[in-house]
Amino acid sequence: MVTVVAGLGLRAGVSGDVAKYGGDALYTVLLLTLAVLVAPRVTRLKAAGGALAVSCAVEFLQLSQVPAELAQRSTFARLVLGSTFNAIDLFWYAVGAVMGCLIHTMVDSLSSRRGTGHG
Repeated sequence: MVTVVAGLGLRAGVSGDVAKYGGDALYTVLLLTLAVLVAPRVTRLKAAGGALAVSCAVEFLQLSQVPAELAQRSTFARLVLGSTFNAIDLFWYAVGAVMGCLIHTMVDSLSSRRGTGHG
């Protein structure tokens, strides 16, 4: 929920490259978070790697016409798949994977210190 709110806040409060590339990073953080929620025993590093792989796969899919065609028919598809390939997005997905992994690790560490951690 925090990631979605951060993404919406970023889009609402900032414009240009900061919003776009911050959104790219948060896209990967969201995928990492979903992986951790679906498979809580997965290591944060594996979740980050999986999120990065999916983010990059979606970006490379944009080299085809499929996402652009779906984006014309569905706002949801446009938000999830994008529509045009941009190589710099791959870098920002990696930033999101690293930052997401660090954030999840810190949250786990704080939870464990309080005795409420799940590992």
